[in-house]
Amino acid sequence: MPEITAAAVKQLREKTGAGMMECKNALVEAGGNEEKAVDILRERGLASAKKREGRIAAEGIVGSYIHMGGKVGVLVELNCETDFVARGEEFQQLVKDIAMHIAAAEPRYVSRDEVPANVLEKEREIARAQAKNEPKNANKPEQIIDKIVEGRLKNFFEETVLLDQPFVKDPAKTVGELVTEKVAKTGERIAIRRFTRYKMGEGLERRADDFGGEVASLLQ
Repeated sequence: MPEITAAAVKQLREKTGAGMMECKNALVEAGGNEEKAVDILRERGLASAKKREGRIAAEGIVGSYIHMGGKVGVLVELNCETDFVARGEEFQQLVKDIAMHIAAAEPRYVSRDEVPANVLEKEREIARAQAKNEPKNANKPEQIIDKIVEGRLKNFFEETVLLDQPFVKDPAKTVGELVTEKVAKTGERIAIRRFTRYKMGEGLERRADDFGGEVASLLQ
């Protein structure tokens, strides 16, 4: 078994925010491989987060992010269990990061549970029609088509659901995994409750004619 140095433990702790003993145990289990140790800590963080899902998270803050000189704006409500955590620098930074991500990635829903049944069914119908229309799938059984459809629905979730989207500052993890890491670090339940994204002029019809020319013609 490779020797686990104090420097390796310290480096893993700085990278993940996990405790010293947790980092050491993860490195031992991973045979000294840091990337595997990170995965182990993430998995354990997820298990810890599951235990906290039933706990009430009624504290937190509403954060904002303005981008492109005021062209895009985001409000997001992030909840936790105590005001102590909500006022912490790490929680505040998490809110900023999530708001920035929403501005960049344009999610439509927080979680898969928020996707309306009719929207999901429509996406499923489109995915199935596309799969069946592709020549390479002509003779494939329905079970294979079903798997193709589920794969395309996964892509749909990654494009539209906030928790499923790759985090813009670190695409190796999803926003959901980012939140899970903070749950493991703070020891509290953390939940993204809701968000609103504004884009300047969104939904308004833009004039295609030459307004200046129109005014000039009226003055003739």
